Amino acid sequence: MKCQKGYVLVLKTLSHDSVIERAWRAVAGRVARWRTLHHERIQLASLSDDALKDIGLSRADVLEEIEKPFWDDPLKH
Repeated sequence: MKCQKGYVLVLKTLSHDSVIERAWRAVAGRVARWRTLHHERIQLASLSDDALKDIGLSRADVLEEIEKPFWDDPLKH
């Protein structure tokens, strides 16, 4: 085994998905995230002042959040 050279062959598995299919899934995922974000902001706006106080937010914080455009994602998905 001394001075023996070894070679490793690494094969990249080919995806059966086309570029268009992957792009479409990415767009659909982004739109789904935007819809979720919009829905969460509506729910946040509907909370009472007491509920907001419980989670450490003020009405001004909520107004600032709901004025953001739907594509402004704090998690940057």
